[in-house]
Amino acid sequence: MTSPVALPNANSNVTPFTVRISDDSLEQLKALLRITPIASQTYESSLPDADRKFGTRHDWLLKAIKEWRDTFDWRKHEGHMNTFDHFHMNIDDKVGEFHVHFVAMFSKKKDAVPLMLLHGWPGSFLEFLPALDKLRKRYLADDLPYHLIVQSLPGYAFSSPPPVDKDFGIEDVARVMDQLMLKLGFGNGYMVQGGDVGSKIARVMAVKHDTCKAIHIKFCIMEDCPDDISNMDCSAIEEEGLQRGREFLRTGSSFAVQHATKPSTIGFVLSSNPVALLAWIGEKYLAWTEQDPPMSLIIESVSLYWLTQCAATCLWPYRIFYTPGVNGNPHNVAKYKIPASKPFGYSYYPHELYPVPRPWAATTGNLSFFRAHEKGGHFAAVEQTEASLKDLEEFVQESRGAAGFDDSE
Repeated sequence: MTSPVALPNANSNVTPFTVRISDDSLEQLKALLRITPIASQTYESSLPDADRKFGTRHDWLLKAIKEWRDTFDWRKHEGHMNTFDHFHMNIDDKVGEFHVHFVAMFSKKKDAVPLMLLHGWPGSFLEFLPALDKLRKRYLADDLPYHLIVQSLPGYAFSSPPPVDKDFGIEDVARVMDQLMLKLGFGNGYMVQGGDVGSKIARVMAVKHDTCKAIHIKFCIMEDCPDDISNMDCSAIEEEGLQRGREFLRTGSSFAVQHATKPSTIGFVLSSNPVALLAWIGEKYLAWTEQDPPMSLIIESVSLYWLTQCAATCLWPYRIFYTPGVNGNPHNVAKYKIPASKPFGYSYYPHELYPVPRPWAATTGNLSFFRAHEKGGHFAAVEQTEASLKDLEEFVQESRGAAGFDDSE
């Protein structure tokens, strides 16, 4: 792929980056995995039939620690990461300077659509690498239909954290992401796809920034049925999804309240030792997927968080979205309704945390693209990579005209 500095309209220096964790950091991690004490077995951590309703199980945690300590090879995973092109860009924003990490695939096609992919928590740029791998096998730079930008949000992985002397909110991160795309030379417009936190950032980008021409999301959590469709009949699958969502809010969302109300405390806890981080994040990968992901995938993700020391710096979105008594969810706020002129896509995965029916999502923008899937959960990009990528490609193709990306240009 071509380097971004070769893009004709780029107006900022971009620094190539190689993922390389120090030997000392890896040795320290192994040492901590050897000496960290594990909580005693309890009734809650040892329910029969592998029941996880009380959280991380004792037997699973012991197995995961053993694999992380004795088998997992970070250098192998790091090597795979480095088969993709990584970069850093400095963004001088009004709330401070940001050193933003991103993975990119740049096209030589004149009509290639710039496309930003946004992750959430406890995700990272890693969840999009399977899709990028498929695309680089399918296309050369000469015929790749997109310029793909997979960033690390501020405070995540290899991006610098938000400032410590002032607050940082959803409109701030949307602005920083928009500046990243502008500095890469995409001032004529770009599209965004997002899941989890990324879906909310994508929505705000579409509302606040003219250069964001279209968005596609995989997560559109809305706690209550919109008033104007309150009598809507749901299918059995949709009703089951809503019931699961309500149960998630009742028994599965305490982590979000902790992140929102006491981020400092939980940040210290999760940064204190890797086993604590493994228990906290591993639980989410097991609970939020339709089928348990490979242990190596979970450990790779937790390793990235631990080795980049971002367990505390990545929690800032939750104060915005989940503080009790504050309606901070952009999917539920009228001022963040996507303009009718901008194509809006939504993919429904039945095992998402709170999968809302198509008519609900349609109240939040001009829903021009919809796909419903029979399988998939919160991490659809890794659970259902081919289906997720197909949705994205079809959305771009169907939306490019309305978004102003004309094939004849």
